[in-house]
Amino acid sequence: MEADNIKRITEAELAKELREQYIKNPPEGMTSDEIRDMSDDDLLDMDYFLHKFDDLDDDGFGEEGFYIF
Repeated sequence: MEADNIKRITEAELAKELREQYIKNPPEGMTSDEIRDMSDDDLLDMDYFLHKFDDLDDDGFGEEGFYIF
């Protein structure tokens, strides 16, 4: 019954939370004003790509791995 306790969040709500977070601490090479002017879609895309490789155990190549012969 854990699923009953999960709060659903819309993309707009997530974008609002991320915007507040990134305005306070913008990513390297960006300013708070640039974050403030970004569309919700651009902000969500930026967050995705900033965290895409956070899981260091996931090599991104599946179980087979990646080999150069």
